[in-house]
This record gives sequence, C-alpha cells and structure tokens, in this order.
Amino acid sequence: MNIIAWIILGLLAGAIAKLIYPGHQGGGILATILLGIIGAFLGGSLYALLTTGTLQLTAAGLSIPGLIVAVIGAMIAIFLWGLMTRRTV
Repeated sequence: MNIIAWIILGLLAGAIAKLIYPGHQGGGILATILLGIIGAFLGGSLYALLTTGTLQLTAAGLSIPGLIVAVIGAMIAIFLWGLMTRRTV
C-alpha cells in the first residue's frame, strides 16, 4: 500500500476508533492518523494469527473489511495506551 493509502486508512480508522471508544482521548489529527496506522498493523497481525495460526506482521488493506480490522486494532491500541499511562495514587 502506498503512503497516501496508509494516511487515509489511518485517519479513518483512528477517527472511528476514537468515536466508538468511551472516554476522552487526546491528540490531534497526526495522533489520530498514527493511532489508525498502529491499529491497522495490530489488527492485521491479530487477524492473521487467528486465521492462519502464525504470528506475522501484516497490515489491513484499504477496504471495508480492512477498515473494520484497523478500527478494532486501534481500539485495542487505545486500551493498551490507557493501561500504560494510567497513574496510581
């Protein structure tokens, strides 16, 4: 996939994941794009693990099923980021 497709997929997946995921997630448009790209890799890798049984670094493509996988991956990334940055009192 070329860089423009990565940016479009990242923007769409990151924005949809931020809308669906409860709570407030900070960051601007670049953070949203980066979140979506990370989600595409995370979701694509998990999808490959579930379907083939092997762990491989793959990314979701720019299609409707790829967008769904990327949104799920971005939501997992938001959850993991929240776990890592949560402060304890």
